[in-house]
Amino acid sequence: MFLDVNKIHTYYGKSHILSDVFIQVERGKTAALLGRNGVGKSTTLKSIIGITPPRKGSIRFKEIEITGMKPHMICRLGIGYVPQERRIFPNLTVRQNLLTGLKPDQKVDNPWSIERIYNHFPKLKERDNQKGRHLSGGEQQMLTIARTLMGNPEVILIDEPTEGLAPLLIEVLVEMMRDMKENGSAILLVEQNLDIALELAERVYVLSKGSIAFQGTREEFLGDEEVRKKYLEV
Repeated sequence: MFLDVNKIHTYYGKSHILSDVFIQVERGKTAALLGRNGVGKSTTLKSIIGITPPRKGSIRFKEIEITGMKPHMICRLGIGYVPQERRIFPNLTVRQNLLTGLKPDQKVDNPWSIERIYNHFPKLKERDNQKGRHLSGGEQQMLTIARTLMGNPEVILIDEPTEGLAPLLIEVLVEMMRDMKENGSAILLVEQNLDIALELAERVYVLSKGSIAFQGTREEFLGDEEVRKKYLEV
């Protein structure tokens, strides 16, 4: 398995946030992690990337045990992380922000470049020399994703990428994620917009109170109305 999260337990201090969480993502596929607010979806991504490392369980990437590694080491192995908070550098230009995403001595086929990024995100090209703090929220979100892609990750963890975006920008982001998959990247997507999540994902995991309440194919999820009502509807 490309990315294998196996029964992890994550804590914030003494608070037990994740319990026995398991997720598998195959190369070139997308898994959607769904659930109501506050159930542990963002913590799951942070556990994988090493920001809040689990105290129990195993996380393996391409058969390498990454549990307990520092985030920068996990990123160097080929896992990218797009946080919900849009952590761009406000005092750097768009181009400078993109260049911070480059990894030294990286040899990959068909690497992401600034020119290729700008083909997907012409709005960023228009803002090439503007500082990050002058971008709109949607443009900052595009820049966060684009900067992650500059590192050519093989697995991308994306937390709520369409939140607060205009429909036109959402279409651009969805097309970008399709392109990532076609390039062989795996995606673990946290997304509140169910239609978008199901458009992209082959496999679905539903989180409830820090544990996996459902896992199955997109078709199995669509056929289980009880799960959708119990764990997703407000």
